[in-house]
Amino acid sequence: MYACICHAVTETELADVIAGGARTEDEVGDACAAGTGCGGCLDRICDRLRAAHPLHGLELPAHAA
Repeated sequence: MYACICHAVTETELADVIAGGARTEDEVGDACAAGTGCGGCLDRICDRLRAAHPLHGLELPAHAA
């Protein structure tokens, strides 16, 4: 099954990218291009990132601290 249709990124590829250390949507996009097309898969990517890193999306930017 595809996680990102625009770039034909499979769920397995997305899982591998996250397991390989991607912690943000930008890092996922840099690694496999998922999330860099129409954006329809960004919720799915965020869900996968949150499952691997429960604080995903809750971190404060460095300049806000």
